[in-house]
Amino acid sequence: MVTDSLSHAPVRIAIGLAAIFVLADCAELTSPSVVEPARTGRPEITLPRGDVVAEAQLRTKLAMLSPSVRVDEAERLAQCAYMTSRQLAREYRVVFPPALNNILINTGARKRGLCYQWTEDLLHQLDALKLETLELHWGEAFARTFSENNGVVVTAKGQPFAQGIVLDAWRYQGRLYWGPVHKDPEKYEWKENKAQYDRVFQTKAAEQTATSVNRG
Repeated sequence: MVTDSLSHAPVRIAIGLAAIFVLADCAELTSPSVVEPARTGRPEITLPRGDVVAEAQLRTKLAMLSPSVRVDEAERLAQCAYMTSRQLAREYRVVFPPALNNILINTGARKRGLCYQWTEDLLHQLDALKLETLELHWGEAFARTFSENNGVVVTAKGQPFAQGIVLDAWRYQGRLYWGPVHKDPEKYEWKENKAQYDRVFQTKAAEQTATSVNRG
């Protein structure tokens, strides 16, 4: 009967949405190949061909920020940014789109993977490179709104934030986005947050101190 079909429509819709949710949770993005190392528990990442090409382009753009930028530093930063983004995607067990991934985190199904967490983890890895001619910044857009996003912004040493390149690993869930701060295709209006940058490293220093005390 027509009325019977209509009465069951909400149930069918709910089942359909649940199925989509489950499939999305199990699906993987176009992902890098992973090789399990023999001696460590952390997998080694082999970048997809598209990432390799984009990494070379990023390296060139970083070197062009200023004549003072060393080519070897631009190369190391670009490689680290791409490798870290893919590694974090694997560790976070991300799903697409980002909004769905955020729901999983906020409901406890995932532990990490919000935009600021991607930025924190990427920033720590890039900082470990001990760069001398490139400088790292905390960038944020639409702060304290539903559309908020965070990213690492790279400039030449002493260069204004607005002239930098933003690295956004969250946007495509591990497939690194990068581009000029002042010309974002998704209209993010990036601004520097120096206080947040300082907090990230103050927190890290406090954690390291606590670990040392506990071991002692």
